[in-house]
Amino acid sequence: MDATDSSAFEFTLAEILELQNTYKEKGENALNQEVCQELATCFSSSLNRYGKPAIAWEQVQSWFEDKQKESKAKLSSLHMALELCDNLSDETTSRNEPEILLKPKGSRIADLSELAYEAKSSKDYAWYDVSSFLTYRVLCTGELEARVRFTGYSNTEDEWVNVRNAVRQRSIPLEPSECHRVKVGDLMMCFQERMNYAVYYDAYVVEIQRRLHDMRGCRCIFVVRYDHDNAEERVELSRLCCRPTPSNVSDHLYFKE
Repeated sequence: MDATDSSAFEFTLAEILELQNTYKEKGENALNQEVCQELATCFSSSLNRYGKPAIAWEQVQSWFEDKQKESKAKLSSLHMALELCDNLSDETTSRNEPEILLKPKGSRIADLSELAYEAKSSKDYAWYDVSSFLTYRVLCTGELEARVRFTGYSNTEDEWVNVRNAVRQRSIPLEPSECHRVKVGDLMMCFQERMNYAVYYDAYVVEIQRRLHDMRGCRCIFVVRYDHDNAEERVELSRLCCRPTPSNVSDHLYFKE
C-alpha cells in the first residue's frame, strides 16, 4: 500500500506508524510543539531518511491536526457502523437459536468518541487503523461488508472488508511493566519491519524467555508465530500489542440504562 497524506506526503511508512503510536499514547497533547520537534528531529536523523528532505516540526504538527479532525469525523461513521451491525445481528438472531451472550435489553451505545477500530487488508493480510467507515453492503450470503479508509492512506487504498472477520477494536500497546500479561498461546498483534515494508500482523506467542528488567525496561524475549504465513520470529515486548478482553470491549461499548 502506498502511504499518502495531504499534510505530510513525504513521511515514510515507518514514520507514519510512529506518528500513529504517538497519537494513540498522547492524544491531543501530541500537537504540543515540543513533542512535534522531538519527532521531527528523530525522523530527520534516521538512516531511513537518507537522501530525503528533513522533516520540520510544523509538518508533524499538521499531521496530528489532520488526525484530530479524522477522529472527530470518526464519531458519526462509527455510530452508523455499529447501528448497522446491531440491526443485522438482531435480524440474524431472530432467525436462529438464541445465543447465550447477547447485548442486554435497554443497553445502548456509550461514548463512541473513545472507540477506535482496525481492519485487515486483503492485499497483505496486515492490520491498519481505520480512519472512517465510508459505506456498507450486505452480501447475498448475509455477510456484512464495510468500505473503509485506512488512516494515513489515500482513497485509492480504500477496501471492502468483512465486518465480522476483518474489523475489530484497536489493539493495545503494552507497557514494560505489563509483560507478565503475555502468555504462551495468546493472540497478539506484532509489528514486523522488513526492507520494503513495516506493518502489523496477527501472531501467536509460542515461547517466552523471561528475563530481569533493567533501566531500559522489559528485556524478555517472545517467540511468535505469524498467523498469515506461520513464520516464527523472536521479538521484544515493544513490538507487541494485546487484544482487548471481551469484558473491556463490553465496558467501552455499552452501558445499562
